[in-house]
Amino acid sequence: MTTYLEVPFRAKDEAKSLGARWDGAARKWYVPAGRDLAPFQAWLPVQMPLIETSPSEAVSTGVAVSRGVALSALLAGVAQAVADAFGAGVWTIVEVVEARTRNGHVYLEVSERDAGGVVLAKANAAIWANTASKILPAFEQATGASLAPGIKLLVHARPVYKPQYGFSLEIDAIDPEYTLGDLEARKREIRLRLKQEGLFERNRCLPAPWDFNAVLVIAPQGAAGLGDFQAEANRLSQFGVCQFVYATSRFQGEGAASEIRQTLMNAMRVWENEHSGLPDALVIIRGGGAVNDLAWLNDYDLAKALCESAIPVFTGIGHERDSSVLDEVAYTSFDTPSKVILGIEQSIRQRVEEVKANFGLVAYAATRTLNGLKSHTTQQFESILERAELAIGQGRDRVEERMSVIGDLAKQHIVQARESSISLFREIAGQGPEKTLRRGFAVVRDEQGVVVPRGALVKENAHLSVQFLDAMLNVEVKKVNL
Repeated sequence: MTTYLEVPFRAKDEAKSLGARWDGAARKWYVPAGRDLAPFQAWLPVQMPLIETSPSEAVSTGVAVSRGVALSALLAGVAQAVADAFGAGVWTIVEVVEARTRNGHVYLEVSERDAGGVVLAKANAAIWANTASKILPAFEQATGASLAPGIKLLVHARPVYKPQYGFSLEIDAIDPEYTLGDLEARKREIRLRLKQEGLFERNRCLPAPWDFNAVLVIAPQGAAGLGDFQAEANRLSQFGVCQFVYATSRFQGEGAASEIRQTLMNAMRVWENEHSGLPDALVIIRGGGAVNDLAWLNDYDLAKALCESAIPVFTGIGHERDSSVLDEVAYTSFDTPSKVILGIEQSIRQRVEEVKANFGLVAYAATRTLNGLKSHTTQQFESILERAELAIGQGRDRVEERMSVIGDLAKQHIVQARESSISLFREIAGQGPEKTLRRGFAVVRDEQGVVVPRGALVKENAHLSVQFLDAMLNVEVKKVNL
């Protein structure tokens, strides 16, 4: 068996002259197998004196000795065997359980778990400072991830056994492609399962909110992204434009996805107990972070809950480089929490502009009708005068006897025209949108918000909105009977 030596630099020439050889991979001097170790006694890693006293001699002499080698010698042999077997290191797949840094060194606890989460193996590992400064920046740049609990790695490691400290792994390389592939594989599996169940597109097929009056927000407590969102949301709440209700949850770490889902369910239950209807939208936001932080959100049960939500889901996870499954199943996804609230505000502004434009159209139509009625009344009066003049010219002799009749008839027409005009003026004045709705009428609009004046313009399977005085009804046309 090859025996490695602890040779100081100043004694390397002496060790070489005695027959020791240099192992470049292990960076140690060693004694070839079969060579006598006596000349190298000073550099052996652990002194291994054999106890020559036999058990029978120990009994007769009363000396408390036993046959065998010292524990340190035994463990040194184990260390040597490990070094011989894995001197060049191997590529191995690990999952990070714990990571900490001290003096530039990175100390890890790694494990292997089966599909059910049962730990099959675990070990301590280390990335020494000079190695960490080289491989970690490259890994983080390639993946956007950092070494943190839950991330899976393909590492090149050399198993090391030290009698004083036990077994550990010394890592000198990390393959970023494996980590990226593992993160994507998780998303791909969830995505495929939701599609097979017909849920993947479900939330995105919901009707868009007509307006935003109330929004439920799920976010981590005290997160920077939540603060950015509230900076604008509070202004909308202050002026009574939209109400925002907040619920908080952890967004990373073991069990985070389950906690978010439970928080969502509890918040919706409370909302339904305290309000007559559902909120207009559900918003899920988080601040920025490493890509592997998103791995906690790639959870089937949480994604399914968003798919089955009865209201549109808006996400602002805070990650422009990558996305989670939650972004993919949501009604609308935004890069950051700030963009979510900006999108809501823009939608509110758009509705206001539409209402102003529609009111202008109604006012214009009313003005045209009023002007037309005035013109018609004037024409009627002129016609009466013309007929009267003609009658006078043709029967001048009967003027005196018919004058009273014609005068009465003219007065009656004038009175009727005046009353008709006044009645029409009053009717036009009461034709505003709100008053019309109060009388039981409704306004029907198509998917673009354009008023539908005739049933012939409605197509089957079209989505219409019916506006009453106090409610908006979204309908789907099944059949058109003309």
